[in-house]
Amino acid sequence: MAVVAGVLLVSGCGDSKKPIVVGSKSTTAQVVLGEIVAQHLENRLGRKIGRSLSLGNTPLVYQALTNGEIGVYPEETGTVQALILKESRSSDAATTLERVRNEMRRIAQVVVLDPLGDDDSWAVIVRNEKIQTLSDAEQSKTGWKLGITRDFNQREDGLSTLNQYRLPMGAPPRVSDPGSLYAAFESGALTMLVGNRTDGPLARHSEWKVLRDDKKVFPVYQTCLMVRVDLLLNDLKLQPALAELSGRITNDVLRKLDAEVDVDHRQPAEVAAEFLAQAGLK
Repeated sequence: MAVVAGVLLVSGCGDSKKPIVVGSKSTTAQVVLGEIVAQHLENRLGRKIGRSLSLGNTPLVYQALTNGEIGVYPEETGTVQALILKESRSSDAATTLERVRNEMRRIAQVVVLDPLGDDDSWAVIVRNEKIQTLSDAEQSKTGWKLGITRDFNQREDGLSTLNQYRLPMGAPPRVSDPGSLYAAFESGALTMLVGNRTDGPLARHSEWKVLRDDKKVFPVYQTCLMVRVDLLLNDLKLQPALAELSGRITNDVLRKLDAEVDVDHRQPAEVAAEFLAQAGLK
């Protein structure tokens, strides 16, 4: 009887499922992605999924992942390479993904899944239709009035990297939150803005132009889900469920979702649920 009880106890422990908590950084796109992941897992796994969204920047969210406070979160490959691995940039998407995958598994026991479909690169935005590239912007006769986020100002792959282009400036860069910067750009107080390619306002302003990084100074920023290995081993349905999201969320899709939150003031959970239904994932 004691042996049977022991076997049953071990069996019961093996069947228990660890709680899954989805995290995200603080941008609107990240919060929406986090909500999409959480709702999708609830649909597929049939159990409650925790949320710890809008945690902050990459170092904070990555620490929460390695500490086990969260089990999965969306992150960009170029950001992992720059901020976590502290390596020099790579302009090749496949090389960056392979490097990030290998190192995250080695140093953190984290699996990096296939890209979701978007490239959340920095977006240098202007109104001038006559220029196409950042090199073109170097030739401007009038200095640019530039707006940048605090994150871009602080990161090694941010302002210091953009400065490899000798952009003429008409004033010191304005550093603020994305909402304030987009409002200033729309009013004309700023003539150049650095955001992200998935920012919602880009979906509503076809007259705005994202300049091409023709010197390829910035790395590749494919968004992938980073998942703790122990969670994948604990629930074998988890990875196949998450894999269903790969390739489903392009820049155009994420811009639209972002705009519905930032411009139309809808709730991220509502926007996520509608996306999953329209994508046939509910």
